[in-house]
Amino acid sequence: MPSYYDENQKTWYCKFYYTDWTGQRKQKLKRGFPRQRDAKDWERNFLEKQQGSPDMAFKSLCELYLEDSRKNCKLSSYKIKKSLCDTHILPYFKDKPINKIRPADIRKWQNTIKESISSEVHQKNINQQFSSIMNFAVRYYGLRKNPCSIAGSIGRRKARKMDFWTLDEFNRFIVQVNDLPLKMAYLVLFYAGLRLGELLALTRSDLSVPSRTLTISKTYHRYDKADLITSPKTDNSYRTITLPPLLVDALSDYIERNYDMQPGDRLFPQVTEFKLRYWKKEACNASGVKVIRLHDIRHSHVSLLIDMGFSPHLIAERIGDTVQMVNEVYGHLYPNRHAEVANKLQEIVSL
Repeated sequence: MPSYYDENQKTWYCKFYYTDWTGQRKQKLKRGFPRQRDAKDWERNFLEKQQGSPDMAFKSLCELYLEDSRKNCKLSSYKIKKSLCDTHILPYFKDKPINKIRPADIRKWQNTIKESISSEVHQKNINQQFSSIMNFAVRYYGLRKNPCSIAGSIGRRKARKMDFWTLDEFNRFIVQVNDLPLKMAYLVLFYAGLRLGELLALTRSDLSVPSRTLTISKTYHRYDKADLITSPKTDNSYRTITLPPLLVDALSDYIERNYDMQPGDRLFPQVTEFKLRYWKKEACNASGVKVIRLHDIRHSHVSLLIDMGFSPHLIAERIGDTVQMVNEVYGHLYPNRHAEVANKLQEIVSL
């Protein structure tokens, strides 16, 4: 693997030929390496990716996997995959050939994850991501079998305990929020059950004051210092929900205060995820309400609806998810009504 020194730029570069996936022979040139070793490593990594053999280094496989994910997944999913790879998997396996990764190696890695990550749900997500990468190698790059399948899983699919606010806790929290855009954002999260991206993507035209409805048809991402609006998480996420009249009135008043807001303008342009997290913590400290995650405000909405007696089907439609998900995630919040069933049967039984 020859590499060359550029006297003018005082850096190293590599130049070589390779055969691409169509069978064509091409030349590759890459400049700007501070060290000769860096140029050689880049060439080696590039050729490994082109050859796609099961003895490629894990970092080469990971790059191929992420390139594929970037083209076939939603941006939000890609960002999660990349973050999990970069933070929790690559540091352990980046230079190891993928066909040399043994179940015993994975088990040792799993133990380090369990020691460093307290959330069992997060543990499982990290492990599933690793397994997905290795399945990608089995499917496309000749790896004989996935060692993650032999090593087994770690963590839990859902948390042992779900955090949420009761109505009383939310009322104590919201009076401590003085900034109007933030207050309105928290109110919409709690009383509409939106995902964070759905909230930040809302435009003025999404609110219909006469029908008291809010239309959810997109989601917001912040990527590479740019605001991106894309399609929502799933097909179920497309929905129109009815809001309480008082919330509609408050939103209408908020829009009137922003007199130059156009129909296509975002409803909360000055609200960011960072601000929502920061002032949530501040308001919790001031009110004495327990600190929960932003996404747990969505759980709080569902908990409120369950407490009010609404069915899983109606709740699923409102939050843009499936009945199966509502039953799996929130089923334990529904009251045990077996005694009520027995009492009803008692009224009609005849012996």
